[in-house]
Amino acid sequence: MTERGAGPRGLLVVGDVVTDIVARHRTALVPGTDTAAAIRTVPGGAGANVACWAARWGCPDVRLLGRVGADAAAWHEEALTRAGVRPRLVVDPSAPTGTVICLVDGAAAAERTFLTDNGASLRLSPVDWSPDLLDGVARLHLSGYLFFAEPGRATARAALAAARARGVPVSVDPASAGFLAEADVERFLSAVDGAETLLPSRGEAELLTGLPDPADAAVKLSRRFPAVVVTSGAEGALVARDGELLGRAAAVPARVRDSTGAGDAFTGAFLAARLGGAELREAVAEGCHAGALAVEQVGGRPPEEDEESAALRG
Repeated sequence: MTERGAGPRGLLVVGDVVTDIVARHRTALVPGTDTAAAIRTVPGGAGANVACWAARWGCPDVRLLGRVGADAAAWHEEALTRAGVRPRLVVDPSAPTGTVICLVDGAAAAERTFLTDNGASLRLSPVDWSPDLLDGVARLHLSGYLFFAEPGRATARAALAAARARGVPVSVDPASAGFLAEADVERFLSAVDGAETLLPSRGEAELLTGLPDPADAAVKLSRRFPAVVVTSGAEGALVARDGELLGRAAAVPARVRDSTGAGDAFTGAFLAARLGGAELREAVAEGCHAGALAVEQVGGRPPEEDEESAALRG
């Protein structure tokens, strides 16, 4: 763990950058006709969101490697830079930027459904990777979406190997219960072998272990990964380390508008806290604060800094 002012302080995130189209509807969707909705187009992607939240939570040096299409490369680069992230976006010569349609049900605790066109985001390849990207980096974070297509898996393997060679700890967010359900779970676990921290949601932890109880799932996973944090939305987060359950961090009360990106906010704040010298449980509490801030606004990125959100961050 790197303490403030000692050695490298950078965070490198390798993952997806996509365009989110968020449609918030307050009545049930009715096939064959119109449903009124408030619709916004915002920058997103799990990897990019994590990077932005880490920067917002005080990490002084956040970098992002991702792949986008020429159609939106400049827009995404500007948004990331404005959020305090140093982007390295590879422009795909043929695929468009990934797009996700987020259907947010305002009458059901802002629960969301995703329609995903990964586009260029899953075409990140080992050619795009260089071990030099780890210069000055104290932590590497890999978005789980990398592991759902072969080019991304190969890139993740290269990044993991380079990080281990340098002694840089690696965290992984499994990213999608839906994609995990379609994939070979053991293949995923083998692909992320060597990661220091695994950050699954409750549903992802259940899929990865076959255990319905999140505490049992966290303990089982922590026998394979040194630290495991299982997020459970309004139920907070469970923390396990080396086969032992350390406890639960309570969720922070929030007025939920859109749950898109809440897990990314948690992860970004968690990583920023760890880089700042926080112990595991303290970092998890920081993640819960960021998750609460995230669900109170639309989209997966941090809002502009103001006094109220700064006070919440503490």
